[in-house]
Amino acid sequence: MPHTPETDDEDLNLEPPPEPPVHYAEQALLGALLLEPEQLAQTEGLLPEHFRSPAHRAVYAAMRTLTPPEREVHRTEPVWINAVLTRAVEEAPGVSAAYLHTCIGACPRPQHATSYARMIRSDHARRTLREHAIRLEQAATNTTLADPESAALRQADALARFVDELTRQTASHPGSLPRTPLPPDPPRDRTEDALEEERLFLATATDRADGVKELPLRLEDFALPLHGHLYQCLSALTRRGEDIDPIAVLWEAQHRRLLTSGVGPDDVLTLLSQPAGSPEHWAEQILRRALLYGARRAATRIRAFAEDTANSPHQLITGARRALADLTAQHTRCWHRAPPGPNTTAEPAHSPTVKPRQHELTALHASRGNRR
Repeated sequence: MPHTPETDDEDLNLEPPPEPPVHYAEQALLGALLLEPEQLAQTEGLLPEHFRSPAHRAVYAAMRTLTPPEREVHRTEPVWINAVLTRAVEEAPGVSAAYLHTCIGACPRPQHATSYARMIRSDHARRTLREHAIRLEQAATNTTLADPESAALRQADALARFVDELTRQTASHPGSLPRTPLPPDPPRDRTEDALEEERLFLATATDRADGVKELPLRLEDFALPLHGHLYQCLSALTRRGEDIDPIAVLWEAQHRRLLTSGVGPDDVLTLLSQPAGSPEHWAEQILRRALLYGARRAATRIRAFAEDTANSPHQLITGARRALADLTAQHTRCWHRAPPGPNTTAEPAHSPTVKPRQHELTALHASRGNRR
């Protein structure tokens, strides 16, 4: 459909997006400090980088480098506003005397400067928490890293340190949960490599079940729920001290109603019939993928909390701590024997001599491909 001048005018929205509330809090604070320079002493904990607007940041930074004039001089001469303007335009050339007067007009009560400063710090904390969550998500999904687990854990530690610092800076308040509904969990890694590792683990653990009891795996660690349920079958047989082989696992799966129209006995027996390597090796791979998934889920939740401006700092702290607690518990469970250090990776709990040989894996892939 050709555009007419009328439709062009209707479709083209030239109105800028509305400024968020923190913009007006920043204007009000700067107006208060321009009107009453002595209020600067009440904002010592506020730093220029806490401001969202670069222009406001430059004006506030200029104020912090200047000595406020005597009250009588300030009342009769514009020395303060002129000095602030001269210093601010060095960093933000767009700042003008007219805009400083706009900030003065935007300040309802100069004596409320401390409250305006608290609003600015609160919004800065929310934005910073969101940035930490984004970095955690990026670390957990970066497939180019040689050691993505350690990278994700380092980012999680940095996020936790920020939350601790925010807690120290925030007045004591009873913890309350964020008002934000939990976002959907991110999709699991169900690539063929991930699923093949789980299948090989189940087959090898069935063939060598003596060490299954010692593995810290759980249902939620598996990318495919069926694989997690089959692992539960193996664990139950082990706990009861029963004989374990593919038929025994199939029988247990039947009792747990795992056999459906899409998963028949032949499917289970085929899955369990080709072991390779050691159960510990494949369990290590599953745990690593589960840890990265846990980091992604924590990052997704914390980011959702931080992007909801209705949440107070106390709610952000509580929500972030809960999300990180789940990740910490998973890390502790996965590496309860030998947690990796800041620059090291936990060594797989298996002997190199029992790793599957490449020709074995190639044959397994080929045989599975033929069955498909």
